[in-house]
Amino acid sequence: MKIAFYGSSLLSSYWNGAATYYRGLLSALARHGHDITFYEPDVYDRQAHRDIDPPDWCRVVVYDGTPDAVRRVCGEAAGYDVVVKASGVGYADDLILATMLDNARPDAVRIFWDVDAPATLAEISAAPDHYMRGALQRLDLVLTYGGGDPVVTAYRSIGAAECIPIYNALDPATHFPVSPEPRFDADLGFLGNRLPDREARVEEFFLRPAAAVPGATFLLGGSGWGDKPMSGNIRQIGHVGTRDHNAFNCTPKAVINVTRDSMAATGYSPPTRVFEAAGAGACLITDHWVGVEMFLKPDAEVLVARDGKDVAEIMRDLTPERAAAIGRAGLERVLAEHTYDRRAEEADGILARVAAARRAEAAA
Repeated sequence: MKIAFYGSSLLSSYWNGAATYYRGLLSALARHGHDITFYEPDVYDRQAHRDIDPPDWCRVVVYDGTPDAVRRVCGEAAGYDVVVKASGVGYADDLILATMLDNARPDAVRIFWDVDAPATLAEISAAPDHYMRGALQRLDLVLTYGGGDPVVTAYRSIGAAECIPIYNALDPATHFPVSPEPRFDADLGFLGNRLPDREARVEEFFLRPAAAVPGATFLLGGSGWGDKPMSGNIRQIGHVGTRDHNAFNCTPKAVINVTRDSMAATGYSPPTRVFEAAGAGACLITDHWVGVEMFLKPDAEVLVARDGKDVAEIMRDLTPERAAAIGRAGLERVLAEHTYDRRAEEADGILARVAAARRAEAAA
């Protein structure tokens, strides 16, 4: 099928945590024979920080961040079998969705793909007149990259015809074990931009343990941390492009995932970096969230911390040998069960089912 996908950016991960999810899932869908065009706006200086060139498995259209450009590219929705609007495009989100829906063919599958469902649902809940409440009546399907039953129930309660999580996963072609690099050497590494709804958890799960274990070295990657007070054993390195993620994950003795507030509260929402780190064979520590055991086995394939004190204790006791064993076990698990090829098989089946129903309805 021909798929139009309106998202934040496929080419750049700069202030765009969904990039690796888009790349992994859409490239896997392309291998199932789908013809995909990704539409992304030229905003937030992302095009100046590209991580990849346009891939051969997807046509990429970069458009100006103007209403006229939005209307032009969304007018092209008329030429596709499936039209997808992702959450968090970052420019004129409501206009993109409305114009895409207005131009979609009667028999086209219409999808809202939410890459931050807990935050989206909180926004909708706080606004009785939110645009999405009406838009859901025009959509065939909501897909999310996490959230489990709580997100499914919440979306159905506000009018979604159907909601299905398609979880984050590993793309073994892009995230895999590599040789360590001295510039990323540390006992514990954290990679993530400074965001309002994660900062307090980063303080608890990364900054506090660093201060509590002064003899250990901590590595902080990501944008926005320059003026943040922190202990002297933390080394900041700023934005880390996706081409360096494998080395960042492989080099420290361990790396930690710190989940955003809304995702931690909802549960069942493993960020992409959980699978990226495990796919690189890293010893992964994650803050606790409901459902983590669905993806990795605690104490065997991942270490789980409920607070900063737990992280400090883990780092005091963690030997290189145990760290390596956890990394090997995590890698084996994600390769067996959590790849984007597996996720794409699920998504492909969903698309085929909904498309058949759409065609039958249009023909009636």
